[in-house]
Amino acid sequence: MTANRFVLVLLFGFVLLYLPARLFSIVVRPARIGISQIGGIGICATGGAIALWSVMNFALIGRGTPAPFAAPRRLVTRGPYRFVRNPMYIGVGLFFAGTAVFYQSSVLLAYVGLFVTASHLFVVLYEEPTLRRMFGSEYATYSSRVRRWWPRRWRSPV
Repeated sequence: MTANRFVLVLLFGFVLLYLPARLFSIVVRPARIGISQIGGIGICATGGAIALWSVMNFALIGRGTPAPFAAPRRLVTRGPYRFVRNPMYIGVGLFFAGTAVFYQSSVLLAYVGLFVTASHLFVVLYEEPTLRRMFGSEYATYSSRVRRWWPRRWRSPV
């Protein structure tokens, strides 16, 4: 594993595991389960399902993992990747947002903002240039058809 990939693995571990664990240690557990907790669970479940679907596509179609040291060998454009280019980040962001809603925590909500900003910068500055180098015109065609974060509006065939 190269030094750059090692740093990326450490960064992902810090952002996805260490920081959230530290933040969860300071939030207060809700006294009862109310509407916001049920909504938070729904948002978490949706985000988790999107992230899991994305990881499964990486493994089954791309023949790799989300980890930079075992990246997919084939460009993944099916499953959730046919709607947006970065569904895994969206899923994880929704999961974190759901936890903020569940706990009614402004600290966790601020972390969601940090995660979204960091994800965007990572995608634009590292991931997209790497994918352009790895997959060339195939990635260029894909990125011209599929948006980075927000799906295109569905158009009626009529």
